[in-house]
Amino acid sequence: MSDQPTVYCKQPLQIYLDDTGSGTPAPGGGSVSACVGALGAALVSMVCNLTLGKEKFASVETDVRALVAKADAARAQLERLLQDDTVAYNGVIDAYKLPKETEEQQAARTAAIQAGLIVAANVPMEICRVAAEVCRLARTAAAIGNPAAVTDAGIGAILGEAAAQGAALNVKINLGSIKDDAYVQAAQAELETILAETAALRAAVLQTTLDKI
Repeated sequence: MSDQPTVYCKQPLQIYLDDTGSGTPAPGGGSVSACVGALGAALVSMVCNLTLGKEKFASVETDVRALVAKADAARAQLERLLQDDTVAYNGVIDAYKLPKETEEQQAARTAAIQAGLIVAANVPMEICRVAAEVCRLARTAAAIGNPAAVTDAGIGAILGEAAAQGAALNVKINLGSIKDDAYVQAAQAELETILAETAALRAAVLQTTLDKI
């Protein structure tokens, strides 16, 4: 059996769902949050593609083309992060397995654990950042996109916020074991900002959606 991790974006959805529901720790909540965010970005792209090329939306054609490029880029980032999160914690697991018989070994093990925890926190933090971008793009899609697809923009915003909320939990669980106070404080402040923004964006996009249906 190969030790190489499964590249989930190249596999049927059923494999990802089955592996998520299995007794292994990965893919877990961080990866699933990235998946949810990628679906939100895909919905924004769909709204754009249902708008492009239609004469009655010609005035926003240029803006929508730029929007779909950004949504596609966000989805690609989240697809990568979906995969990255499945292996991010491996460094922590490996570090805990290091020998600890001598003081030198104990120090090296502690340093490796701390480095691994920061890597494990950085991946879901990046998911949060990209998820916030998905919410911003959904706001624009709801405002200028084909109103027949406005509910898809609304769902995109919901999924973007859900992705941010879910990934934030994975950041926080790692922060609890990280001893670098400056890193922890900066991460907590950024999370607070992102979660406030995504909640506000989701509310605004839902209001726009409800106003148009």
